[in-house]
Amino acid sequence: MARNLPVVSSAEGGLSRYMDEIRKFPMLQPQEEYMLAKRYKEHGEAEAAERLVNSHLRLVAKIAMGYRGYGLPLGEVISEGNVGLMQAVKRFEPDKGFRLATYAMWWIKASIQEYILRTWSLVKMGTTANQKRLFFNLRRLKGKIQALDDGDLRPDQIKEIATTLGVNEDEVVNMNRRLGGDASLNAPLRSTEGESGEWQDWLVDDGESQESILAEQEEYDARRGMLKEAMAVLNDRERRIFEARRLSEDPLTLEELSEEFGVSRERVRQIEVRAFEKVQKAVMQAAQAQAQSNQENLLASS
Repeated sequence: MARNLPVVSSAEGGLSRYMDEIRKFPMLQPQEEYMLAKRYKEHGEAEAAERLVNSHLRLVAKIAMGYRGYGLPLGEVISEGNVGLMQAVKRFEPDKGFRLATYAMWWIKASIQEYILRTWSLVKMGTTANQKRLFFNLRRLKGKIQALDDGDLRPDQIKEIATTLGVNEDEVVNMNRRLGGDASLNAPLRSTEGESGEWQDWLVDDGESQESILAEQEEYDARRGMLKEAMAVLNDRERRIFEARRLSEDPLTLEELSEEFGVSRERVRQIEVRAFEKVQKAVMQAAQAQAQSNQENLLASS
């Protein structure tokens, strides 16, 4: 599958040449992507897999750019992401209706994060799911709750972070101490393409950038919009039960809703499940349409 995969050179200008090279691979239209995936899935056709991989190398590079702040060579991060992409192609099920990009991004991120955890010198620990969540989210959450001081977190801060990430409080304490260890801020960064300096150069602000805040808000608004549109498929009773059971900060019980509508609790539960399935299907269709639109826009701009 990877026999003709472009390689990021560590030489000066290697990254730029790599980016120019991968831009030459055309983006795939949905039907073309589906047929290639079917040919690989059913017949193991190497050429089909290679075209699927090459057409998504720009996605890997884009995701890899988001991990520049760990001071690791960007070429190596991209290479690890490409490994995740190839794993995604091997496991992709085209008949499930999703685009490859939607499926592959999770494999790409997982592969990159595994590499960072293996390599980053401050983190010499196991790689459980909880530790991964903490490692990649602790600084962001500390910035959000203004816990920017050195040293241990306050008990209320520990509790808030643990609750948000679904981990226990001891893990939060241990990870915070590891990431705030005694490594020198004057230690040089590992050499990357066109980058140099010391660790302190990356410690300007633990808070989220305005770009990140805006991106998160836009994503939140988009999800709310999709949910609102999806709920249009519900009738009045389904909408009332769905909102009361799934969207309310203080959900009503089945008993309360059964009294409101004059039906059994089991009937309310059935309506709730049916409403959830209808909304879920509508949201998935909207997300697929949005992913296709995004890919078409990327194709048009490339």
